Amino acid sequence: MTDAARQQPRASFDTWGPWALLVAGVVAAALSARPVGMDRSETAVSGVLVAVAVVLQLGWTRAKRKQPGPSRTGAGLYLLRWTLGFVLTWINPFFAFYAVTGYYTAGRELPRRLVVPGLLLTAVTMSGSEIGGMPPRGLMLWSGFFLVLAVNLCLVTVFTRYAEQEQERAIVQADTIAELECTNRALQQALDENAALHAQLLVQAREAGVADERHRLAAEIHDTLAQGLTGIIAQLQVVANATDLDTARVHLERASGLARHSLGEARRSVHNLAPVALAVDGLPEALKKTVAEWGESTGARADFTVTGVTEQLHGEVSATLLRIAQEALSNAARHARPTRVGVTLSFMGDEVTLDIRDDGAGFDPAAVPERTRGGGFGLAGMRARAERIAGSLTVESEPGHGTAVSARVPLVRHDR
Repeated sequence: MTDAARQQPRASFDTWGPWALLVAGVVAAALSARPVGMDRSETAVSGVLVAVAVVLQLGWTRAKRKQPGPSRTGAGLYLLRWTLGFVLTWINPFFAFYAVTGYYTAGRELPRRLVVPGLLLTAVTMSGSEIGGMPPRGLMLWSGFFLVLAVNLCLVTVFTRYAEQEQERAIVQADTIAELECTNRALQQALDENAALHAQLLVQAREAGVADERHRLAAEIHDTLAQGLTGIIAQLQVVANATDLDTARVHLERASGLARHSLGEARRSVHNLAPVALAVDGLPEALKKTVAEWGESTGARADFTVTGVTEQLHGEVSATLLRIAQEALSNAARHARPTRVGVTLSFMGDEVTLDIRDDGAGFDPAAVPERTRGGGFGLAGMRARAERIAGSLTVESEPGHGTAVSARVPLVRHDR
């Protein structure tokens, strides 16, 4: 239940409670006037005091609208109402219905130092009513009065302490809720900023990827196509200068082989330039097909595994991971000659990892330059791809013991 919901019934009782108790006291006193022995003068005095109580309550309501909470005015009105209640209860004990109002208004109307004295005054009035009216007649009634007063004071002390504890708990709870709301706002702001940074990072990665692909394609042309064409030209020149048919046929076959190899390299370069597999399939399906095609082309055993709960990734994240997988598999086929390769895509909370392991020749990572002559983009390119989307790439390898490439990137969903 909210604080507003708790305050509504309390505010309603503060407004109508004293009126209802005053009416109850008047009705009870009127019905019991003859049994308790009220004469005409006491009845007249009671009527005047009730009228004063009505005026007082009207003024009280008006004053509380202007200045809610404990105040000097509230203390004065409380003392005046207690006086009216005490005198009315003296005349007729059943006016205690009106006097009991002091119990539940002391904490809200009186300053903290006057709460206990105010409750003590109300307890005196209620004790007098409970023994049959004031003043007590005889030692027995006086003893009863002090006994009842002691019981009332004990009850008042217990309930006051309980109310103070409840108020303290309510204050602590309100502070805790306010602190949690502040923390939630800060957390939401951080999440919004993080989402904005991710979006900005992906835009930057896409822009950097364009230049990166141009550079990669230039490196691919230089390392594969240009060298292949140079070899073809060299073989054809030999054919042109050949003096016998057998020699020409040998060099023509070599030129044909180089042409086929160059064509395959051109297709691979175009394939890596734009991962069209992602236009139809998600990353897991695209990786599965890529691994299967690589296994068929190399004759090595190729396994693909997905772990965790699959998420629809942002296009740039999917493209980055697919290109890293393609480059790692290409490197393995060129340099490692493995008999078995395993590719694992893992969804782990707010991260995605891609692991490519092979049982090939292996190498010493520390001895490999940032960009090898025959390796195209190689390890440096894969690492750059991962870092552009706030990821990382690690390589573990040892000569004769295979290679493990692991890319770890943030999990950014497709709707962000």
